[in-house]
Amino acid sequence: MTRGAGPWRELEVAARAVRSRAYAPYSGYRVGAALRASSGRIFAACNVENASFGLCICAERSAVAAAVAAGEHAFTHLVVMSDGAPPASPCGMCRQTLAEFSTSLTIRITNVLGEGDEVSLRELLPLAFDGQKLKRTNSARKRRT
Repeated sequence: MTRGAGPWRELEVAARAVRSRAYAPYSGYRVGAALRASSGRIFAACNVENASFGLCICAERSAVAAAVAAGEHAFTHLVVMSDGAPPASPCGMCRQTLAEFSTSLTIRITNVLGEGDEVSLRELLPLAFDGQKLKRTNSARKRRT
């Protein structure tokens, strides 16, 4: 992996900084995510754990929520920075959330040791259920009725 090349350097710096602010008192596993919108704006967020584990929020979904709240709906690049080795890729819920906005998203998964890889969301979620499929399903349903 070429460190800091292309669109990645600024995202990696943002993901590393926000990872340090993660709220992870139960797992101790801190994750930071930095998402670049098509406009060029960067949204960085961290994971937030909860004693009721089902209420935990991943860094990736936190970044998407912040971007949407700011009016952004199209994304080009995402860095996910974790503590562990090997670096963690987005979970299934995060993959599906990201697919809602951009199945062509490019993701760099990395860790604080500098290990990592670059992957597309299509590779992580090859048969994503996206809005286009839902629109086709609804159109077909309307034609049948």
